[in-house]
Amino acid sequence: MTGNDPLSNALSGLDNAESVGHLTHEVTPASNEIGSVLEVFYDRGYIDGFEYVDDGKAGQFEVELKGAINECGPIKPRYAVGAEDFEKWEKRYLPARDFGALVVTTSSGIMSHYEAREQGIGGQVIAYVY
Repeated sequence: MTGNDPLSNALSGLDNAESVGHLTHEVTPASNEIGSVLEVFYDRGYIDGFEYVDDGKAGQFEVELKGAINECGPIKPRYAVGAEDFEKWEKRYLPARDFGALVVTTSSGIMSHYEAREQGIGGQVIAYVY
């Protein structure tokens, strides 16, 4: 059974699996949004990898954990943030400067706030990880 927010369920499942020391975790149902967030986690070095598995229903992601996630979660509501305003959100959700990442959905796709700042674009913050 899934709740109302698949991204929130996926992130809380990852957080719980990391806290008990599991090496893998199945995220279901799979979606493009969750896949893009996992891609950001992989690029930033928080997971070892992930793979989409078609189970004949909604699909699922097999995520290989590496014990690098201290905490991750969704940001609700999804605030619109300008390219110059990421500092405020870093202070609110991340424990220290340049430690962790905010996941931002932009007109150029889902990326970390570091990439968005580098490209000079804003968007909506949807998740955090550290």
